[in-house]
Amino acid sequence: MIQVITVEREYGSHGAEFAHRLADRLGWKLIDNCIVDDVARKAGVAPTLVKRCDERVDPWYYRFNKAIWFGSLERLPGDPDVFDSERMVQFVRGYLLERAAEGNCVVLGRGAACMLSRAPGAFHVFVYASMARKIRWVEEHFPEHAKEAEREILATDRRRSEYIRRYHQREWDDRRLYHLMMNSCMGMDAMVDATISAAALQATVPQPSGVAAAG
Repeated sequence: MIQVITVEREYGSHGAEFAHRLADRLGWKLIDNCIVDDVARKAGVAPTLVKRCDERVDPWYYRFNKAIWFGSLERLPGDPDVFDSERMVQFVRGYLLERAAEGNCVVLGRGAACMLSRAPGAFHVFVYASMARKIRWVEEHFPEHAKEAEREILATDRRRSEYIRRYHQREWDDRRLYHLMMNSCMGMDAMVDATISAAALQATVPQPSGVAAAG
């Protein structure tokens, strides 16, 4: 039986909104920004540092210097005193495995489809959209970035792809990672219904009758 759903999404595709709505319809816990606070507490570092490493790859110059630093006799790879993106991935993996074991949760991003690829009862979703739709999303939510919307979308998706490739050795949009890939142009309600049906689940909050699907 499906007990955890992961959601990866293109930037501006309404994937985060979909994950929130899906969790609400199922009555499940949404795993998103709560990861930052949990990791900060367990690692004993500031939430601002954790957020800076969240779904990020450390800059090449940092990785280069780290390789030289760890080559010395004084420190070894995986030093618990060093918190960076690599350590962040380790903490996130442990956190997600715990949540998956508890069940009844929707996980947004963080490479969860890779981390939980072998977890029993896990169902993986990828949300994409046309560039025009994603540009409209940026214009609506970040009007100050409207002129560079397409550039920001492409840069964010490249960053997410690089994150998955570096820490999980997979391609972010590889269809073999997912049980369901959806174009958000079909509408939020249709997406939620399709996911619940494909995962053979039962919504605890029924869809109100006569409500049109969101665009």
